[in-house]
Formats: sequence, C-alpha cells, structure tokens
Amino acid sequence: MTISLQVLYPIGDGISFDHAYYTETHLPLVAKHMGPHMRSIQASKGLSGGGEEPAGFAVIVTMLFENEAALGAAMGAAGPVLEDIPKYYNAAPQMLVGEVLD
Repeated sequence: MTISLQVLYPIGDGISFDHAYYTETHLPLVAKHMGPHMRSIQASKGLSGGGEEPAGFAVIVTMLFENEAALGAAMGAAGPVLEDIPKYYNAAPQMLVGEVLD
C-alpha cells in the first residue's frame, strides 16, 4: 500500500515563507536525507484558493513511499530536514500521513 506524507505550510498574518531558500536549499536537503526512502516528491507553490481567493498555503509538498516502513525510515533520517524549517518558515507546518487511493 502506497503511503503519502503531505506537509502543508499555511499562510496567515505575521507568517513568512522564503520560497527561494525552500527551493534552493531545503528541497535538496529533503532529497539527501529522505530521498533514498521515497518513491517520489512533488512541491506546489500556492497561487490562489480558487478564483479571486488568496492561497491558503505557501507550499504543499507530497512525498510518496512504498509502505509505512519506508515512511518510518525516511522520518528516522529527517532530523536535519526538520531542524531546517525555521530557516524558511516562521510557523508550524501541518502534516498529513495518508493511504494513497488508486
């Protein structure tokens, strides 16, 4: 069963997100530490919430894993990735672990 890990970065008053740092530094760090355990990763920059509504999230990233064991191994290697978050985001990201429905 394919498992997903989504990390969501909400936007709000007083919240800042450094897209350049995220793209140039953080995503390569994710690939280095967690990548060997992943099937794929995709990050989407929020543009809008639909129509004229502003985006509710700066970024949503989706990582896919072969199974829960692979997710566990990735999370075990994620220390440097988690420690890097305050360098580009000044709030707490939301996380969702899910079963991919095919």
